[in-house]
Amino acid sequence: MKIVVCDPSFSGQILAIFNDAILASTVLYDYKPRTMEMMGAWFDAKEKGKYPVIGAVTPSGELMGFGSYGVFRAWPAYKYSVEHSLYVAAKFRGQGLGKRLLQELIAVAQTQDYHTLIGVIDSSNEVSIGLHRKMGFSPAGTLRQAGFKFGRWLDVDFYQLILSTPHEPKDG
Repeated sequence: MKIVVCDPSFSGQILAIFNDAILASTVLYDYKPRTMEMMGAWFDAKEKGKYPVIGAVTPSGELMGFGSYGVFRAWPAYKYSVEHSLYVAAKFRGQGLGKRLLQELIAVAQTQDYHTLIGVIDSSNEVSIGLHRKMGFSPAGTLRQAGFKFGRWLDVDFYQLILSTPHEPKDG
């Protein structure tokens, strides 16, 4: 496995992982599969915001999983906080990829002077919750019945990791 920065050439593989998460789980609270057009807009937003897309690939170049972050809330005072997400393709789960990808996201967030990484996790996703706890994230609250998918109400848990960066935060 190799960690890489994903560019738009990975769009098809990322799309397949996203769509599996949409159709088969409550990891992502979308109802309909995404399209390649949507992936173009997604990558544009990542590039404009200087948000990383980190991937784990096999020696043959198959994307095993990816992680990224983006805007937590679009108000200026939240500029040091980002919401991250991790996705691992079904056939590669249980191999420690989530941990490796999250380590990379944390490292990049520190170099970009962010202060808080926030994970919004479906309350039933014990694997993701366990990973975040092991990586030092603290529970920061639960929103009950915040989503509705597969005929049931879904709760989401917020997990937060506070970083030592930036060294000199500024207002404005």
